[in-house]
Amino acid sequence: MFEASDIREWRGRDVVDPKGHKIGVLESIYVDTTTDQPFFATVTVGLPTRRRLVFVPLPGATVGPGYLKVAHSKDQVKKAPSIDTDGELPAAEEPGVFSHYELTYTPGAGGERRLARR
Repeated sequence: MFEASDIREWRGRDVVDPKGHKIGVLESIYVDTTTDQPFFATVTVGLPTRRRLVFVPLPGATVGPGYLKVAHSKDQVKKAPSIDTDGELPAAEEPGVFSHYELTYTPGAGGERRLARR
C-alpha cells in the first residue's frame, strides 16, 4: 500500500484502469480514519464545463511512470458516487461509496466518519 505522504505527490497524474484506459486525473486522497492509510482517491472526470470528482478504492492500485493504475474498470469508476469539484463527501453518503465497490462499510464505534480527506 502507499504511504499517505507519497500518494499525495501523485496529485494531477493520470488515473488508469487495469487495461490502461485513462479514467481521469488524481485530485485527492481519502484515508481510512481507523488506520490513517490511503483508502480512496477522488478522480476528476467529465467535460471541462461539467467536471466532477468520483471515488475509487486504492487497495490493489499500482504506480507506473506518470500514472496510478487502479483495480477497477473505467466504466465502474465513472458510475461511482461523485461530488462537485469544490465539494465534500457528506458523512451520510460514505456507505454508498463503499457499497458501489462491494466493500464493507463500518463507521467508528461512536458513529465517526470512516473517511477523511488528506
